[in-house]
Amino acid sequence: MSAASKQAYLNTRVSVMATRLLDPDTIGDLSQLQLPELAERFSLPELQDDTSARVKSRAIEQAFLYVLLGELAILVRPMSAPERAVILSWIRKYALFNLKTLIRGRLHDLDPREMRDDLFDLPPSLRLTSHDLFRSENVLEMLRQIESGPHSLIARQAREIYEQRREPFALEAAIDQRYYAELLRQLMQFQGQDHQPLQHLIGADLDRINLLWLLRYRFSYQLSPSEAFYQLVPSPRVLHRERLLQLVNLESFERVLESLPPPLDAILAESPNLIEVQRRMGRYVAREARAILRRSPSAVARALAYLMLREMDLFLLFSLIQGRLLKLSSEVVEVALEITEPICPWSGSAKAA
Repeated sequence: MSAASKQAYLNTRVSVMATRLLDPDTIGDLSQLQLPELAERFSLPELQDDTSARVKSRAIEQAFLYVLLGELAILVRPMSAPERAVILSWIRKYALFNLKTLIRGRLHDLDPREMRDDLFDLPPSLRLTSHDLFRSENVLEMLRQIESGPHSLIARQAREIYEQRREPFALEAAIDQRYYAELLRQLMQFQGQDHQPLQHLIGADLDRINLLWLLRYRFSYQLSPSEAFYQLVPSPRVLHRERLLQLVNLESFERVLESLPPPLDAILAESPNLIEVQRRMGRYVAREARAILRRSPSAVARALAYLMLREMDLFLLFSLIQGRLLKLSSEVVEVALEITEPICPWSGSAKAA
């Protein structure tokens, strides 16, 4: 199959899959369904009535991940090696979720069976390593074992940070930072029509992550400007290195938001707290992904945009089903689905973040 044929095939696949994405009206209709109706509509795994809500929730979350991984496997088949690499770099965050679960379990001396139940089941190409990590004696040994697998760079940096500081926060921050740095490294290999839309898409997500990290590190964790900046990964789009240096030196949550460049200044105007910033930035990334899905000439950028939107939809469905499992009120579930606006008695204080 020629390169042009592969691009046409991939674009067609993405266009067909895009019909599965949820629109606001569909989300509103789904919010009215009860658990049996949702289970039938989305072919959820059968769970015994006497199974705990936690076990049911975990099984459903894994089922939705299988959906995402299955669609990703279809989309990467016609891709070139660099295209496939950037998509796989994006999805590897689930392996890092497993790594964080293992680290927390080891630090808090949790039962290995409980830790195993909390891990995502991933295909061999995404797993941390072939070693039995539950046999490792401590966090450092576990990270050394992972260094022999496909996540060696992340594990090595995390181990070096933990050897220096012995702080769980620094360890997890190093894992997150290395993940986004690797995603950017894969992005820089692209040229031509693929580079700009991928940079636009990944840059928008990095803008979201950097802003949330900056606000959290500076005003929730009270890190110094230099400590906070060290944890960030400059974006190729809006929040580049020089801009982050400027923002990280500001002394209040409100001043950071006031000093943001377009379009983030308008999007986040008068956001009262970090929760609202996170909500608005999530919508911003979704809008950018939809624009690329509709108009981009790059098939790989459209594929990644679709996968990002599909993941957001599956998380919304999971929130709805989890709300039903926990018997939460309709008002709370609709806030989680962003159908209605949250009303919090402390929402006027930025420091409540």
